[in-house]
Amino acid sequence: MAKDLADLAEGDLRADSILDQEQLEAVRMLTNHDMDSTSPLACLFVGQPTLRRNIKLGMLAALDQRIAIRYNMPPMTSEETTSYLALAGRSDTLFSDAAITLIHDTSRGYPRAVNNLAVQALLSAYADTKSIVDEASARAAVAEVTEE
Repeated sequence: MAKDLADLAEGDLRADSILDQEQLEAVRMLTNHDMDSTSPLACLFVGQPTLRRNIKLGMLAALDQRIAIRYNMPPMTSEETTSYLALAGRSDTLFSDAAITLIHDTSRGYPRAVNNLAVQALLSAYADTKSIVDEASARAAVAEVTEE
């Protein structure tokens, strides 16, 4: 793989790859090979908080030391969740204030959890032929999503 990277650099080419967490060790090994300002290898790691914890593990410590820029997206505030859910594609109200509060509190503002709860609440409201997601629809969504 290191030779392939060198060939790419010589040809001024770029290759994009999507790797899963199981392949982090291979990335660590590649970063050990001739890493300088002319290296053709640049990585962008995007993932859940568990990715950060896994990279900090002992065997990936060398990879962790090579990460130059880090950004952790904090959860949304209640106001941000309200604005986010207002972008659902309608100009009128789609989620009641009580539904938004419940979705935000249950999701703790994490966008993926907000999305999951909002979709489930929309389905619940639709099934009950409601034109707005009310607190009852949001409660049904919470029960569905958090049920084991």
